[in-house]
Amino acid sequence: MVVAVDAGTTGVRALAVGHAGDVVDLAYRELTPHFPRPGWMEHDPLEIADAVVATLGEVGARLAGEGRTVAAVGITNQRETAVAWDRRTGRPLHRAIVWQDRRTAATCRALEDAGFLPLIRDRTGLVLDSYFSATKYAWMLTEARVDDGLAPGDLALGTVDSWVLWRLTGGPSGGVFATDPTNASRTLLFDTGELRWSDDLCRLFGVPREALAEVRPSCGRFGTVDPAALEGGDDPVAAGGASAVLAGAPISGLAGDQQAALFGQACFEPGMVKVTYGTGSFVLLNAGSSRPAPPEGLVATVAWDLGDHAGPGGRIAYALEGSAFSSGAAIQWLRDGLGMIERADETGPLAESVPESGGVTFVPAFTGLGSPWWDPAARGTVTGITRGTGRAQIARAVVEAMAFQVRDMVDAMTAASGRPVSRLRADGGAADMDLLLALEADQVGVPVARPRCVESTAVGAATLAGLAEGYWGSLDELAGLWALDLECRPSVDRAVADLGYAAWRRAVDRSRGWAAPEGG
Repeated sequence: MVVAVDAGTTGVRALAVGHAGDVVDLAYRELTPHFPRPGWMEHDPLEIADAVVATLGEVGARLAGEGRTVAAVGITNQRETAVAWDRRTGRPLHRAIVWQDRRTAATCRALEDAGFLPLIRDRTGLVLDSYFSATKYAWMLTEARVDDGLAPGDLALGTVDSWVLWRLTGGPSGGVFATDPTNASRTLLFDTGELRWSDDLCRLFGVPREALAEVRPSCGRFGTVDPAALEGGDDPVAAGGASAVLAGAPISGLAGDQQAALFGQACFEPGMVKVTYGTGSFVLLNAGSSRPAPPEGLVATVAWDLGDHAGPGGRIAYALEGSAFSSGAAIQWLRDGLGMIERADETGPLAESVPESGGVTFVPAFTGLGSPWWDPAARGTVTGITRGTGRAQIARAVVEAMAFQVRDMVDAMTAASGRPVSRLRADGGAADMDLLLALEADQVGVPVARPRCVESTAVGAATLAGLAEGYWGSLDELAGLWALDLECRPSVDRAVADLGYAAWRRAVDRSRGWAAPEGG
């Protein structure tokens, strides 16, 4: 087997992936989100690390019991979330500041007003938004003073992939402090043309270069699992069993979750597009081996770096990306915030119980709007409520919002690339909803295809690691693993789809500029 660690926003998974690209085992632990102020969101890095150990212990013990072995381990992660820790002790110096956090929105606005946006766009392909890591690092340094009392070289500033990799490879006892270009390209500190940390950008944001991780290819051996790293989980017996198959296993794949999903969906040819419905919704288009100019409303990012394992297509692939901050998070809000459902999987049947939303439109701008609006001051709105509105109409409006947000991004992508998208490959937890995929096909006007395995993020991390270790031999072999489960084609008149979308755009206009730029 190849084992993937998926350290996401909602929770942490460990998955065992077989040679056919199928997920044969899975363990999951939900993470506790912390909201210390409106617009702020944090995670406990130690909870993330404990969840990694617990899920690896559970899956590893079952693999050991079945007499299986582990060929490689891959890591994927929530991307822009910022972690600070002491490399001497392994102690986190602050809670991790999650990518959805808006506390540095005013800093980003000030930098844009000072004229730095063209530099940012040119070097990184990104926009000045608190979504990305650099201003989170800067806040930790200036407001939380995480570097106080630390000698040079002791401070580590990293994304979640670096934190997990460092812990699994030994932590203070020789752990590997590294990242890959997919994650580095989400920090506002990485020159995506030169493929290295930018000294100019580090100075601009006040982030010490020596506190950042070494950047290595996404596909290649980073280190091996330290047996001591598997201790301390919530099941000591499982940890012992896991050590038998995981100790010494090579960690050979690393990628941010959305780029891992693009790889896991076998979107290896330029022009191929995937959408992931996770905590947020993310649309990525393979832009090929030449760095594209960042188009209006979207960002350009590194899709992967295959290093020494590149085929004829080249070592580096870039992507155009659109990011909607709240998608599955809206379903979580229905469950935890409103108590309208008990389980997330009730959303689809509830939404399907009515033929339409009854004029209700929902904009899930809980933490502002991402692509193509980039408005940190937007806030969530529900419009069109009447006395006849009930749970089912609101649930359907939530599902429709997922489809509308993706259309926003696909339309921007089509305008930027000059060629229409011909097909979407869909994955993520909400892709299990047939209703969502049918609504999406109607909105984007092209077929939407769901693979048999919607765990594309984990499969991407696993296949990157397996490719590095020879478990799979080529991208062509990996492309052959992709198998169709369901394809939804447009089924309503385009004019009807456009009417619903027009209502969505009116609701978006009402949600924008609602809060102060500081995000709270």
